[in-house]
Amino acid sequence: MGNSRHLGLMLLAPAGIFVILFFLAPVVLTAVFGFTNMSTATGISGGAYVVSDSTMLALKERYGEQELAERLLRKSYVIDEAGLQAALEGGAARPTVEELREKYLGASFGSRREVERLLKKLYNRPAGIRQIKKIAAGFERSVVNVRYDTPEALLAAIEGYGITLTEAQKEALAEVSYTGWVFTAQNFKTMVELPDTWRTMANTLFYVFTTLILFNTGFALVLAIATHYMPDRPAGFFRSVWLLPRITPPVLYVLMWKWLAWDNGFLATILEPMGFAPRNWLLDTPANAWTFIILINGFVGASMGMLIFSSAIKAIPQPLFYASEVDGASRWQQIRHIILPQLRWPILFITSYQTLSLLTSFEYILLATNGGPGGATEVWALATYMKALNNYGGALQYGYGAAMSLVLVVIGVALSLVYLRMFNFKALTESPKIEQ
Repeated sequence: MGNSRHLGLMLLAPAGIFVILFFLAPVVLTAVFGFTNMSTATGISGGAYVVSDSTMLALKERYGEQELAERLLRKSYVIDEAGLQAALEGGAARPTVEELREKYLGASFGSRREVERLLKKLYNRPAGIRQIKKIAAGFERSVVNVRYDTPEALLAAIEGYGITLTEAQKEALAEVSYTGWVFTAQNFKTMVELPDTWRTMANTLFYVFTTLILFNTGFALVLAIATHYMPDRPAGFFRSVWLLPRITPPVLYVLMWKWLAWDNGFLATILEPMGFAPRNWLLDTPANAWTFIILINGFVGASMGMLIFSSAIKAIPQPLFYASEVDGASRWQQIRHIILPQLRWPILFITSYQTLSLLTSFEYILLATNGGPGGATEVWALATYMKALNNYGGALQYGYGAAMSLVLVVIGVALSLVYLRMFNFKALTESPKIEQ
């Protein structure tokens, strides 16, 4: 028995690894990234310590170190060996360099003009204004926009320019100058505070449940029941027709709907003789946009539910229908007392699956309206995609997008539990009483 148990675990190991790598790991990583400020500005592999206008602004606002910030942003000029070597390599005369080393090595200046004045006063002064400016530029020293791998390297560079920092200033500077990502809960605070968040959530709930009830479950059930009472050949043809939206490439499928709704499309062409001015029916009002979005997604979603429900109805023993007809049952009574009770499990599956599918789907909305007009049809999944992977500004917010994705995961799990409770999952899976 022990060997059999171990053999079973070995056979299940590949499936377990697959589940961990492709199901659990993405969810865990999404949760981790959701608590970071990772973006194109911070990078995804860590950051550096940089003194810049933005970091010094943070130093002023958070810690009140205005004088220190202004001093760090100010350039200084130091006569040092590196500058002297650069002057030699740039064509400066050796006597000029030697005179600077002998008289002014280690001297610092507040501006390049002061260095230029010094060079003009040398006995071995450079020949020409252009040479003077070139030598002076080689003595420029600044920590602004220079990337340092560690805070110690940044602080050492600052102190090398004669700026003494207190321990509190060192901690503040290390905190504000770090350009990499850090762990934070700010994404969720921002999400709650932004008014667009609640509009997007309302759009999502409306889109999911309207499409689900009207098409993915409701209309699919109607199609399955209607084709059940049709002869086999016409029923098969009718089901095949409803599969066309699902097998059509999304770009082509949405393009056909756009042609239908464009201001020079099919609707405009047939309505113009009736007195209706040509307009883009897809984007002219939010109500019209939502109508098309639900139709576009609904016709695709209804096909899967129709197939599942049709198969489930075919599995119902035919003697039940024969007996009901003998008892004088109408079609509606057969649907109510035979078909629907037998479809509780398929309805639970389709409802749960299609809810999760609609929560995370956005490609048809992206292709049809891109969330317009004015963000009226932007759903949560589309907003997540725009934040994390695609926007016109190019400032991608990976951490914020992961936080939004995590919200979808939580909502999906919560709705699945609600469905299991609503459809009495325990009763659906228990053994038949006749076998107990």
